[in-house]
Amino acid sequence: MSGDSAFETVGERLRRLRSAKGLSQRELASPGVSYAYISRIEAGARTPSVKALRLLAKKLGVSVDYLETGRDLPEAHERELRLADAELRLRLGDDAVQVERELQDILTGAREAGDQAAESRALLALGLVSSQAGRALEAVERLEAAIAGERVSPILRPDVYGTLAQSYVALGAPDRAVSLLERCLADVAKRAPDDVHAHVRFATFLSYALTDAGDYQRAAEVVTEELARADEDADAYTRVRLYWSMSRLAGIEGQMAESLEYIRRAITLLETTEDTLTLARAHLLAANIEFGQGEKTSARRHVKLAEALLGSSAEKLDVGMVRILQAHLEDEPGRAVEIAREAVDLVGEYNPAERGAAVWALAGGLARQGKTDAASDAYGVAVDLLAVHGRRTDAAVACREWADLLRRAGRIEEAERVQSRAESLGAVSSS
Repeated sequence: MSGDSAFETVGERLRRLRSAKGLSQRELASPGVSYAYISRIEAGARTPSVKALRLLAKKLGVSVDYLETGRDLPEAHERELRLADAELRLRLGDDAVQVERELQDILTGAREAGDQAAESRALLALGLVSSQAGRALEAVERLEAAIAGERVSPILRPDVYGTLAQSYVALGAPDRAVSLLERCLADVAKRAPDDVHAHVRFATFLSYALTDAGDYQRAAEVVTEELARADEDADAYTRVRLYWSMSRLAGIEGQMAESLEYIRRAITLLETTEDTLTLARAHLLAANIEFGQGEKTSARRHVKLAEALLGSSAEKLDVGMVRILQAHLEDEPGRAVEIAREAVDLVGEYNPAERGAAVWALAGGLARQGKTDAASDAYGVAVDLLAVHGRRTDAAVACREWADLLRRAGRIEEAERVQSRAESLGAVSSS
């Protein structure tokens, strides 16, 4: 169909479609729509009735919407299609600048049309774009506006709440992230008490936030409890029945879009494998916490499980997180440095907090090799990255290690300055 069809009048479009079919006005006519009536429509002298549009569209083999407006889809459906396309391109890693421009255009159109659902959905996508670009404040503003405008289920959109929590942490507000994720877990407990994977996912997010807030004990308790829950029951058919029940409940509450999404998930779940990614990340978090508490044997077990669950097609960032922990846990200093350098390469430059963690692991390996100057330089880079990107507690611990390194090297004045920085970041003074 012509790209200019939306600029035609109904009469012009009718004439074009009739001619393309090789029909005369008499041949197109039917009871209730005379050839004279068709002639007047084509001349622009009459506006066709809804009944006439339906009859004519059927004989011409086009939709009523197309005959009337020149569009195959109603405006709202067309907007939804554009949104779905932009969301998919975002997931596939297409040009973020171009995708953001398209989403902004969709957002403007949705606001002008009063389409609140599309407005919220566009804001959600824009918030994810902002987060990926490292614009944490903008991500928070967009995601909060989306959630305030339209109910967004944590069970259906864990990525939204996980990203919002990460953005809070990046802005130095881990307590807000903790509060948000506690509400999400409460929502999951109320609406989907048997959904093991939703519990594990949000417990993982919450543990990260608690860790960033310096509450390691509670972080360990949360993730350990949810991992035990996952071990007890990860039956796919239980989840299918659960999604079915949740679909019915959402329908009763009038949340029809949510009800449809739940039933789609139930169907999709029957065609896919279990979600091992979130479970793998939970094991990584447990390993990180166990390592921080000096429980190396237990930490190694969690890392081994996580690596097995991630498999050979894991994302680079996830493999990088495995390597960071392996470097910390490696007893041979030279091998630890090798693994840490691999981790630095894997996490890349666009994940600054994770890059800080990788450089921290590298610093530790270099320190154990006796390379004081190189280790000191690496600690400096690691502390800066961790402190600036919401990992102040980790930065403080790394700072304290750095100070100990300098003391052992007899560089007392430097050590005192670094120790002072550790204390300002919230670390407990070393004894």
